[in-house]
Amino acid sequence: MAAAYLSTVSARFRRYRLGVAAVGILAALSAGPAAAEGKIRIAQQFGISYLILDVVKDRKLIEKHAKAAGFDVDVEWASISGATAMNEALLANNLDIVSAGVPPALTLWDRTRDRQDVKLVAALGSLPNYLLTTNPNVHQLKDFGPKDRIAVPAAGVGFQSRTLQIEAAKIFGAADFKKFDDISVSLPHPDATAALIAGGTEINSHFSSAPFYYQALQGNPAVHKVISSYDILGGSATFNVLYTTAAYHDQNPKTYAAFYAALREAAEWIGANKAEAAEAFIRQQGSKLPSKLILDIINDPENDFTITPQNTFVYASQLQKLGVLKTEAKSWKDYFFPEAYGENGS
Repeated sequence: MAAAYLSTVSARFRRYRLGVAAVGILAALSAGPAAAEGKIRIAQQFGISYLILDVVKDRKLIEKHAKAAGFDVDVEWASISGATAMNEALLANNLDIVSAGVPPALTLWDRTRDRQDVKLVAALGSLPNYLLTTNPNVHQLKDFGPKDRIAVPAAGVGFQSRTLQIEAAKIFGAADFKKFDDISVSLPHPDATAALIAGGTEINSHFSSAPFYYQALQGNPAVHKVISSYDILGGSATFNVLYTTAAYHDQNPKTYAAFYAALREAAEWIGANKAEAAEAFIRQQGSKLPSKLILDIINDPENDFTITPQNTFVYASQLQKLGVLKTEAKSWKDYFFPEAYGENGS
């Protein structure tokens, strides 16, 4: 079983590298001013947490809602790994809509105020991340020692590191909120998953998202969960979000409305058509994972494929207190565009 999982993970990592390479290609092909009304350029990352976008693409829902509104739309899709590449492409007007975890999106909102005025468009679902380890002596965060190594996609700045920082501040005090940065290593999810399944490497821990933690837990009996992002955030919480600039939002109202309607329809459709949604994911991401595993993930009650923001304000509040964000938000609505206000978010 472990060998089969390693083969699948390796295949996903090759696609991850292709996504990184696509940044340069995207810049070369699409550089220029923000897209005009009737055109939208969207970038997503890899994994089941982007299922809503996979369904939007698979069912051509943006085109559907644009046509219903009386116009045609040119939709461009790109696959890019990492919030840094996403943010650079957005600010260079090489992309119109990008996606990443809540903390990187809030960082860009904070840093572009009174300039590009980046804000969040919608949530892409509430899905937990699991902090996994093969160290039999680690059962809580206090058990990690200097010889442990925690793999995260972007050490110190990404979703997983920011979530650990919030918990470290609770346990050790605000002055030590970066305590786990010292033993964190930047590594893509597929590579970290392969390391945990194989065992015997420097990487003995991984703050992992779906489907990777499912693979690791099934692929190596020594792997066990230490804590979940839901534990840290106090319940179900948004993992990834979409965001854009005020210029794109304000100058393309018809296209933006069609995009938002497509997101809402996709989320509702997934809830009513889970098996078909699993197949859409496999088609759009070229996944070699078993369809049963994908369906199990979609059916997992911890995973909610919704565009409603959940517990995002925990990040805005806590990261501002820690000095990561300079801007103090009074409400989640401060960093979302108005179209999301009717979603009863948090």
